[in-house]
Amino acid sequence: MVAQPERNLILLGGPGAGKGTQSQRLAVRFGIPQISTGDMLRAARREGTPLGKEADKYMAAGQLVPDSVVIGLVEERLKAADTKPGFILDGFPRTVPQADALSAVLKKLGRGPLRVIEVAVAESVLHERLGGRISCPKCGASYHVKFTPPKVADTCDTCGTKGLITRADDKPEAISQRLREYADKTAPLIDYYTKAGLLKRIDGVGDLEIVLGRVVQALDG
Repeated sequence: MVAQPERNLILLGGPGAGKGTQSQRLAVRFGIPQISTGDMLRAARREGTPLGKEADKYMAAGQLVPDSVVIGLVEERLKAADTKPGFILDGFPRTVPQADALSAVLKKLGRGPLRVIEVAVAESVLHERLGGRISCPKCGASYHVKFTPPKVADTCDTCGTKGLITRADDKPEAISQRLREYADKTAPLIDYYTKAGLLKRIDGVGDLEIVLGRVVQALDG
């Protein structure tokens, strides 16, 4: 039986581009874990690992966790057996220095090459997507006033709570700030991975299944 190549994936795109949704679908399709830096940080703190304790000092003080700690967590996670067929990184890397550090970690661990997909969506569409998000204040279920509204207006389908809310970071001024930060810090990764010959760009607008098909085609192509 021929061994399948590793599928080591990163999805890039602005906030609201659909990276998280497509990452979940790709994880199921290929049987590989979706690795969230946020989840790793929370797990490390909960388990009291050395890196978790280090991260906790910063998080408890409301400070950003240094790259060295986050990269250490990523390295630990990529040693786990479930990542051998591949992985999808969610929320990392966010900057070029983090991308350099990730490259060094993958080389150190003897992992296969990265595949990077840019989910391209116009800024006006990102504003529309993010601005219409609402969520349940009790269970956290998410909806969109236009694309995925709840079955009963202002009521959570999951737990029945009334009074769905707009998160602070989905309000107009916060959306503009998030897009500026993406352009300043994360968008340079597109150039970084393009120069490395690792990036493919797909149109992120359309039905979820259609967009997924574009991603899979780009990977298989």
